Amino acid sequence: MTSEHLYDVLIIGCGAAGLSLALKLPAHKRVAVLSKGDLTSGSTWLAQGGIAAVLDETDTASDHVCDTMIAGGNLSRQAAVEYTVTHGRECIEWLIEQGVPFTREDSHYHLTKEGGHSHRRIIHAADATGQAVQQTLIENARKAPNIDLYESCIAVDLITRHKLQLSANRCVGAYVLDNRTGAVKLFRAGHVVLATGGASKAYLYSSNSDGASGDGIAMAWRAGCRVANLEFNQFHPTCLYHPQAKSFLITEAVRGEGGHLLLPDGSRFMSRFDPREELAPRDIVARAIDHEMKRLGCDCLYLDISHKSPEFIQSHFPTIRQRCLEFGIDITREPIPIVPAAHYTCGGVVTDIRGRTDVPGLYAIGETAFTGLHGANRLASNSLLECLVFASAAAQDIAGQQCMAQDSHLKVPAWDASQVTDSDEDVIISHNWDELRRFMWDYVGIVRTTKRLQRAKHRVDLLQQEITEYYSNYRITRDLLELRNLALVSDLIIQSAMQRRESRGLHYTLDYPDLAPEARDTILTPVNYLWPDQVH
Repeated sequence: MTSEHLYDVLIIGCGAAGLSLALKLPAHKRVAVLSKGDLTSGSTWLAQGGIAAVLDETDTASDHVCDTMIAGGNLSRQAAVEYTVTHGRECIEWLIEQGVPFTREDSHYHLTKEGGHSHRRIIHAADATGQAVQQTLIENARKAPNIDLYESCIAVDLITRHKLQLSANRCVGAYVLDNRTGAVKLFRAGHVVLATGGASKAYLYSSNSDGASGDGIAMAWRAGCRVANLEFNQFHPTCLYHPQAKSFLITEAVRGEGGHLLLPDGSRFMSRFDPREELAPRDIVARAIDHEMKRLGCDCLYLDISHKSPEFIQSHFPTIRQRCLEFGIDITREPIPIVPAAHYTCGGVVTDIRGRTDVPGLYAIGETAFTGLHGANRLASNSLLECLVFASAAAQDIAGQQCMAQDSHLKVPAWDASQVTDSDEDVIISHNWDELRRFMWDYVGIVRTTKRLQRAKHRVDLLQQEITEYYSNYRITRDLLELRNLALVSDLIIQSAMQRRESRGLHYTLDYPDLAPEARDTILTPVNYLWPDQVH
């Protein structure tokens, strides 16, 4: 029997976007927040560098807008960029009020500089900003009487009136798998928010948490939402290269504070690729590293900050120093071995400036969403900023609406598991997962060709057929749900990449190395998309 929970707002995802939205909603709204693992298992917890905002008197909003547009390959939407930048300071002030312990220097907050920024505008908590933000938001959410936190719960699919064959389409809830018991629960809500993060686990090497499997993007697509610009997958240039490190991220701030990228012979090379050298945007730095690794046939390159004093390194990068020491690397004395790794999904579910998707009652915020902010490449430290700004916008929009009380009386069928059995072949899931991530890395990675994309499309089509058959016959698990979602989003990434016949930002193809005359978004539309005149 499917148990049922009724809320005003259901938030799927518990990172910076989901938790800040929950805390910004009116106290009379009953809110459920779902986390696939524990509350610290998402990508926010891993974020090191900081949050970009105009906080210094020598900086300006127009400079931050300009930096964002340039990094985004002139594909960022001006209105979205301006909206995000102009609301940055108030979001930082809100985090300070919440108790986030940002690093101070004398009487001021310390601001660092990262690649693509023209000013020091990155406010941070040492080199563990995400952890500081996440811990503070968790503590405050636990104290809020109107917020219920559900751990080890993964959403299976969204429920809409259209799926129930009713008019006036609207999202009314979701089926949710309790990972601990295997039971599928029904969550009903007047408003549903996707804050599930990105899909970087589609790639073999990733700096993200294991849960970055594109769940929100896949569920939104199946519910009838458009997606945009999924071909723009950001590869972080510098992740720790070590077999036990799981692609531990080396923050951009290391380069911002003077770190040098080195070849195995100890020579610098970035001046050959960009006059900004180590402070060039991530796409340029990642391609330069990829090029040099392939040219030299080496497994990794190096990032060196050892010319700074040990005291400086310890005060600015304590987490990185400690983590590297665990692997026998003393960054105060020697360079760090690094490789690029999939880091951020710049595209996502199409939303408006308030976080609303194509399906009424359904919102998407954070890395799950396509707001138009990032364009063809995300500017460093704009990600947490986007989470905060659009969480606030969505909270205001939801607060100004009445809950759809009539939907609470809908007859929603319980989850039917009567026709499936427990699988005795879970090796199929792990094998398919590994195959998917390997061909995505090889064919849809930092440098692409039309032939590679065609091969990837053929492979992903076969894989989805196998997954659909498996999903139809066996009891669902978290691993199966994530594989299903990741395969779908990988297909959407490939389709988007095949449509973009130019090289712009993070999408670089040898077959079309030049920019197209006009910068356009790549928007994919599902077959069950309801045009505006069809919604009611």
